[in-house]
Amino acid sequence: MKLVVRVKLLPTPEQAAALEATLHAVNTAANLVSAIAFDRRCFRTYDLRKHTYHRIKAENGLAAQAAQHVIKKVADAYRTLHANLKAGNLGAPGTTRRTRAESKPVTFRPDAAQPYDDRCLSWQMRERTVSIWTTRGRLKNVAFTGSPQQLETLAACRRGESDLVHRDGGWYLYATCEVGDVPVTEPDGFLGVDLGIANIATTAGTATAGDGVRYSGKGLNAVRHRNRELRRRLQAKRTKSARRLLKKRRRKEARFAADVNHSIAKQIVTEATRTGRGIALEDLQGIRDRVRLRKPQRVTLHSWSFHQLGSFIAYKARRAGVAVVHVDPAYTSQECSACGHIDRANRPGQETFRCTSCGFAEHADVNAARNIATRGVAGWAVSHAA
Repeated sequence: MKLVVRVKLLPTPEQAAALEATLHAVNTAANLVSAIAFDRRCFRTYDLRKHTYHRIKAENGLAAQAAQHVIKKVADAYRTLHANLKAGNLGAPGTTRRTRAESKPVTFRPDAAQPYDDRCLSWQMRERTVSIWTTRGRLKNVAFTGSPQQLETLAACRRGESDLVHRDGGWYLYATCEVGDVPVTEPDGFLGVDLGIANIATTAGTATAGDGVRYSGKGLNAVRHRNRELRRRLQAKRTKSARRLLKKRRRKEARFAADVNHSIAKQIVTEATRTGRGIALEDLQGIRDRVRLRKPQRVTLHSWSFHQLGSFIAYKARRAGVAVVHVDPAYTSQECSACGHIDRANRPGQETFRCTSCGFAEHADVNAARNIATRGVAGWAVSHAA
């Protein structure tokens, strides 16, 4: 299993200036390569190399390996763009957003991340320093730091490339690590996870009493509402300083969302590990097209990264050896977890579930989580049938 470990660099002012100059040089070269790729409609790494390799080495002062990485970075960016266009993620043909994306070359910020391999970057784990190529020569003894767990994983499992990132005044290396998979144990039942608005996540097992846990979104939604109002006021100003603040706010909100999702995912996986159960997650593919909500609710639902939360749960479960299955969430909020009766009238309110057939009553999100857990048991049995 691949993991990305982030460590913070602690460069001296002279080292930081060299790193900054290097990022500017490689991204200037990347913009040149991107323009050539766009004009020639040439997007494969091998073909781009023939057109741009010697030019960016001569004009931008790049070493051979750095030039190769720049070309590959551009090719990867266009591969991602074309995949998004094909999937419709940038809108239907003819829409403003899609037309804008198709009508100009991909551009790179002056401080966009740059990949390094072992020929451009070497790690001295015992000294906690790195030696890294720059346009001003190779920098040695650049100190780095991280948590004990990060450093242990880095020392034992680092494989492949690392990305140099400059963000919010700090310097970081994102290193790819290959961590061995923990054998998945046979689950003793499943813990269903229902995702929603009032409660970001609700967990419950297949039993009809006792173990429902709700991760309330009340305080979280208040923060999100405050952030939306602040964004709205800044967007209305249309000034340079407002745009700068919006960019800063966007990064802050992304870090906040990731922190909340990490915390919830850790608690869910810990509970599953403690009880020896697997985890059943909703298959969220196409949720924006399936779910019908009023406009205020659509904003709240679609502005939170439920996909990120699901991916965090999945990778933490893999590291703990916990089984994970994805199930169809259709009608889980309308189905009775006691008798299986499905009726829209079963859920008269956001929190209330009362079966019109058998009279079973429960918190609506807990009931839905139990249905997801039941489907998880069935899905596991089908996929592991002898």
